[in-house]
Amino acid sequence: MAAAGPDHLFNLRNNFYIGAFQSAINSSDIRNLSEEDAVERDCIVHRSYIALGSYQLVINEIDDSAPTPLQAVKLLALYLSSPSHKESTISSLKELLADAAIGSNAVLRLIAGIIFMHEEDYNEALKHTNAGGTMELHALNVQLFIKMHRSDYAERQLRVMQQIDEDHTLTQLAMTWLNLAVGGSKLQEAYLIFQDFSEKYPMTSLILNGKAVCCMQMGNFDEAETLLLEALNKASLTYKNYQLIFFYLSFSVFKGQNLLLCSMSSYTILTKFIAMYGIIYK
Repeated sequence: MAAAGPDHLFNLRNNFYIGAFQSAINSSDIRNLSEEDAVERDCIVHRSYIALGSYQLVINEIDDSAPTPLQAVKLLALYLSSPSHKESTISSLKELLADAAIGSNAVLRLIAGIIFMHEEDYNEALKHTNAGGTMELHALNVQLFIKMHRSDYAERQLRVMQQIDEDHTLTQLAMTWLNLAVGGSKLQEAYLIFQDFSEKYPMTSLILNGKAVCCMQMGNFDEAETLLLEALNKASLTYKNYQLIFFYLSFSVFKGQNLLLCSMSSYTILTKFIAMYGIIYK
């Protein structure tokens, strides 16, 4: 059996996974890619623009003749760009999923899972993601099961990822999500993973906020505040980072033992973190 060739997209993918979206865009000029790799590269670049809030750029650049994965990414941009687009986008998504020729495409199924997770229709999301097939689909399944309060199923998905590649960035991220959901002694393990990321990779809002969530759940509020403020200083005023500001304000309530504390449980904080900085990258 011939040895696998070099993975030309490894760094691009990894930048995307850790939330270094501008770095992913800046490093996307990769030559001599196969047609399949070129489509994957373009998907990652456009999803990075989506993560930065540049929805219209993605909508304008992907035309109707683009391959199915890019059409799916365009639907995500449309869905997130305005509440008025949600109904028509979901209708178009369902049409693509019903097409026997393309309905099983992994990127299309991933985008379906992301959109239906936004809709809080987790069972519908799992119809399209549960079969897996890629590390992103497995990671999204972990998120979905955590949101459904089924950490037992999330753990099964994590074991699948570990069997495929225990050191994969998404496997490590999924482990942090599950550890945060389980709590207790697992919180320190989650913190150490984010600490390892901060030593290996450029510091991103995803890494800073991951560490902050760990600190919050362990009661280390001063360190959490420092990390959140650093994340705010790094953030541009995209829609995602308006959420980050809300997240910080919620933390301030949590830290101050305000009367509203009862509405901001540790589990709620975790799910807000996943909504902001999970694989969905909205």
